[in-house]
Amino acid sequence: MSKPGGFSSQSDTPSGNKPKSYPNVVTNKDLLEPNNPKVDPKDQSAKSQEKDQMVGLNDKFIAFIDKVQNLEQQNKVRDTHLKILKEHEDYKGNVDAVVQQLANELQRQIEKLARDKQKLKQELAHCQDQVDQTRNKYQDEIQKKSDLENDFVINKKDVDEGHLAAVALALELEDLMGELDFLRRGYDEELKELESHIQNKTVVVKESNKRSLDMDEIIDSVKKQYADMTSRAREEAELWNQKKMDDIVLTAGQYEQDVRNVKKEIADMLRLTQRLKAELETLKKQKIVLEKDIEDVEVDGQNALEQARDNIVALEDALRRAKQDMARQVREYQELMNLKLALDIEIATYRKLLEGEEMRMKYHIRQQDY
Repeated sequence: MSKPGGFSSQSDTPSGNKPKSYPNVVTNKDLLEPNNPKVDPKDQSAKSQEKDQMVGLNDKFIAFIDKVQNLEQQNKVRDTHLKILKEHEDYKGNVDAVVQQLANELQRQIEKLARDKQKLKQELAHCQDQVDQTRNKYQDEIQKKSDLENDFVINKKDVDEGHLAAVALALELEDLMGELDFLRRGYDEELKELESHIQNKTVVVKESNKRSLDMDEIIDSVKKQYADMTSRAREEAELWNQKKMDDIVLTAGQYEQDVRNVKKEIADMLRLTQRLKAELETLKKQKIVLEKDIEDVEVDGQNALEQARDNIVALEDALRRAKQDMARQVREYQELMNLKLALDIEIATYRKLLEGEEMRMKYHIRQQDY
């Protein structure tokens, strides 16, 4: 505010210094009176003093102008900084969307790993069922093998008994053949003895009865009868022996066929057992591989989950820091706005002071011209 005979001003500066005060300017009221053509020493002194004051005011005016220019330059810098901050403020970070997208992706990965884990569990259960079925089948085959071995032992015993019976029958056949040969020799001896008896009887009859009898026919008939008896006995013995041998051979052949069948079944069971053992080993290896795969999937899923959690924590930390930076930039923007307002007020105050000073100087110049 300007006072009669002088002026003073107060302004708020950004640095927070105390308000500046300017010295009062003393004017001589006699200068307002009409000009006296007489030269008065007092007037000379007053004009000289006023001239000095004008020089001082001009210096102050120049200083004010420099200060105003500096303040305007600072104001431009603040405006530029404010514009930059506004441009930065226009960009809104999309951190929440990025975090949500990453969380959704990690959730999909977790769900996929869970589905893979469930699928592997089902495959493992299926493999375990196959292993159990194969184990049960293997145990059944082992039981069948044991039963076949028992049957083989029994059949082998029967075959051995049949072989012993065949040997006994062969020995009996030899005995029968020997007995038949003995009987044949006996029959031959009896036949010779009978022929001898017949010849003796024929001789006696001739001597006693003096008749001629045809003994050749009788002898031929007896020989024929004995030959028929011998032939029938031989044929019967041979037929009986042949039948007995055929039965023995047939029984031995059946036993041999049974033994071959049992051996074949045992060989088949051994091959089946070996194949089942190989399949069981393969299934065991597949089970181990599947268990390892499931363990690896669980470890990978746990690692992915931990990594996802770490990423979420890092993103939340980055979001928090971004919000803090945004709040700090807002505070700086507010401070700059307050500083700009203070500068605008101070510039306006200086402008008003300068305008008042200019008006005062013009007024004094006009007074001097009068």
